[in-house]
Amino acid sequence: MPPEPAADTTNARKLPLPEAVDTRRVRWAYATSIAVMHLLALLALLPGFFTWTGVALCLGGLYVFGTLGINLCFHRLLTHRSFTCPKWLERALAILGVCCLQEGPGRWVAIHRRHHQHSDEQPDPHSPLVTFLWGHVGWLVVENRDTDTFCLYQRYAADLLRQRFYLGLERRMRWLVVYVAHAAVFALAGFAAGWWMTRDAAAAARFSASIVIWGVVVRTVLVWHITWSVNSLSHLFGYQSHDTGENSRNNWLVALVSNGEGWHNNHHADQRSAAHGHRWWELDVTYLTIRALAAVGLAKSVMEHDRGRR
Repeated sequence: MPPEPAADTTNARKLPLPEAVDTRRVRWAYATSIAVMHLLALLALLPGFFTWTGVALCLGGLYVFGTLGINLCFHRLLTHRSFTCPKWLERALAILGVCCLQEGPGRWVAIHRRHHQHSDEQPDPHSPLVTFLWGHVGWLVVENRDTDTFCLYQRYAADLLRQRFYLGLERRMRWLVVYVAHAAVFALAGFAAGWWMTRDAAAAARFSASIVIWGVVVRTVLVWHITWSVNSLSHLFGYQSHDTGENSRNNWLVALVSNGEGWHNNHHADQRSAAHGHRWWELDVTYLTIRALAAVGLAKSVMEHDRGRR
């Protein structure tokens, strides 16, 4: 029998918005892009945009871009330095993360490190103890003076911005150029494949559109909600194996869809550990991927969970 989780010692409480938030000042670029991407994703419900190839690319992309790019690279490698790998691999994984349209690695890392410093306290950028909607997505669409200045990078991501590669991605929103370029690659590859199969331009265009809608847009929106659910659901529902003094939870549902990120209380208890699942039945696909990289010599200095900590 698996050991019983520790008692939940943290009482959920209501938090005010961070003091630096001004709800009257909407970040229109973010609000508009989030709305447009969700509307475009609805096109997947139309039969003309459905192909099994597109669905397969979407599901495979959840692992390639979401698990490898966001979980493994942005989170466990760049934010917490849970392992090391060759620079060429680190940068390739970072590009995969950029293709999830969650901004550049520098800002992502800085926001997440600030979250850990102030978890479920008022300065936390996205605690769902304000409201579920705030923790899930609301924090992205209104201005926050604490997170919308270069001081955020200087304080929380200076190690990344000292590297020309990461600084270059942040400048002039080059991370957005990367995202658009990868979408264009999907479109061109889809058209080429459609033309090869049909020799008909209209049919090739329809196939290309399906590839973009499913393989890029739907996949991006799903990865968004998976990432956002770690911020929201994993601070509201689940069990606590460790008394961390805040509201992080181990959430089975989030852990399943995120390939291990939902073992969030474990992560808050041992932030540098490459393994978020601490018990044998807490499946952590992201950690298994890190172990696979280590087995072939592409990951080193893998930080393991201190099993003596409770």
